[in-house]
Amino acid sequence: MSAQAQVRITPEQYLEIERAAETRSEYFNGRMYAMSGGAHPHAIIIGNLACELGIALKKGPCVVTTSVMRVRVSGTGLYTYPDIVVVCDPPQYGDGRHDTVLNPTLIVEVLSPSTEAYDRGFKFAQYRTLESLQGYALVSQSEPRIEIFRRQPSGDWLLSESAGMEAACRFDSVGCTIAVNDIYDKVTLGGDAAPADRPSPEA
Repeated sequence: MSAQAQVRITPEQYLEIERAAETRSEYFNGRMYAMSGGAHPHAIIIGNLACELGIALKKGPCVVTTSVMRVRVSGTGLYTYPDIVVVCDPPQYGDGRHDTVLNPTLIVEVLSPSTEAYDRGFKFAQYRTLESLQGYALVSQSEPRIEIFRRQPSGDWLLSESAGMEAACRFDSVGCTIAVNDIYDKVTLGGDAAPADRPSPEA
């Protein structure tokens, strides 16, 4: 992403611009940040995992969406588009429209060189303020490895890791298990570009 302007705007102005735009942008602290497109492996991993989650959760209350769904972190003001969002409670939406969800149960981000530090650091810190969030998964694009952070009753986050094509990945926050080789089906593992401009507490 790159900052589109130095002039600060309100969340309401951001949403008005965003809903009319052809490309997606994140918003934080009065500024919009254009989101760059992902590499082909990134898109395949998202499609594979969203499909597997959708099948596994089909008969329950959980709904699986991909990066077309915007999430608002109400406590910090971040608006963003996670790679995959799972909502298991009745969805809550911002400003009466059905395009910004407030209560995700599980968020998944597919890592790449241009996003890894952001997804692990600033973004996860933002997500942890969401009371509804029970799980946060980071999926590697360079090797078959998935890290899942699970919120504990104490409020701490417990990390589990599934590595290798023969492993199984437990998404305890939504009650399902998915084979790692299904997540990486037809994927050529690799990386992408150097880090881009992203929101930060100093923005």
